Amino acid sequence: MNNSVSNTARLLGAGLRALLVLTVVTGVLYPLAVTGAAQALFRDQANGSPVEADGRVVGSSLIGQSYTLPPAPGQETPAPDPKWFQGRPADGLGENTLNTRYRLLLSGATNLAADNPELVERIRAAQTAVIEDNSVPGHTVERSDVPADAVTSSGSGLDPHISPAYAELQVPRVARNNGLPVEQVGKLVEEHTEGRTLGFLGEPRVNVLELNIALEELASGS
Repeated sequence: MNNSVSNTARLLGAGLRALLVLTVVTGVLYPLAVTGAAQALFRDQANGSPVEADGRVVGSSLIGQSYTLPPAPGQETPAPDPKWFQGRPADGLGENTLNTRYRLLLSGATNLAADNPELVERIRAAQTAVIEDNSVPGHTVERSDVPADAVTSSGSGLDPHISPAYAELQVPRVARNNGLPVEQVGKLVEEHTEGRTLGFLGEPRVNVLELNIALEELASGS
């Protein structure tokens, strides 16, 4: 009986020591080592690829965001701010991009088929809205000018990029609402157009957040 109790106590002691060692190794030392390596080698990625402006973090280069005005009295949703470049629709339903609201609690696109009548109707309505929102005196946007990413979302619905074609389409509106020459705003788009990854992967793109930060600097004269 005494030997049985002794063996049980020894096994329990060994189990507790193993638990303690493994807890320290896998629950403390390993996470610290991985975190340290990530901060040393991939600091930007490990911290969420933050984008800074005026010494503070204003967003991530990996996640799109909306640019809106404060809600008017009695208005439930904020109005879009036409002085900024706008990103892609957030929900894949073909909404007007000036009404884009990135819902960070919900990531995903519509499950409607490409030939679904509801989706087709919404995209055509979105095209019309994009034309109206971006047509300014002296410059009229045609339906054929509206690129696909202006009226459709990405797979996640949180894409931070737009195509150079969609950025260029917005240039006259943005320039007019900021009191800037069209040529200067167009040059900003050119400067912030990224090429294909490794020269052959993906498509040329423009990060909307980074473009708007540069726009704010240009508009403020800094």
